[in-house]
Amino acid sequence: MKKNKGVTLISLMVVVIILIIIAGITVYTGKDVLKKAQLEELRTNMLMVQAKAKGCVESANFKMGINPTEEKKAEVRQEVYEGEAKLQKAEGTSVPTGITITNDMYKVTEETLKEWGLEKLETNSKNTYLIKFDDTNATVEIYNTKGINGKYSLTEIDAME
Repeated sequence: MKKNKGVTLISLMVVVIILIIIAGITVYTGKDVLKKAQLEELRTNMLMVQAKAKGCVESANFKMGINPTEEKKAEVRQEVYEGEAKLQKAEGTSVPTGITITNDMYKVTEETLKEWGLEKLETNSKNTYLIKFDDTNATVEIYNTKGINGKYSLTEIDAME
């Protein structure tokens, strides 16, 4: 009697099942790696905008001097934020419900990004950077209208990690 040598149907099924399990794990891990990469890219871009915005708030505070009047503050804000930095008031900007537009918020334009040397950052109607200035404390908060996982501010995104 001749002995048949070869792969049995059961061993073939076991190999296929193992390959499916490995492929599933790889796809799941790959998705997680992509999400982390997107988060880090957004965070890095927001940090670059924040660094430039902090320079603006420092310049404005220097020009305001000690105990400026409200008129002086408004004048310097317009000169520095809208003039030198070429930012636009954020009023009228389409934003998700997670962002509240206030009168101390500015929209980063393509011209601003070029001025700051950040022209590689993408801005469009769905991906806009907003800056909320706090002259009193010399701080800024950066928002991105695209966001990630329902988080739009740099503070919220930093807390995700």
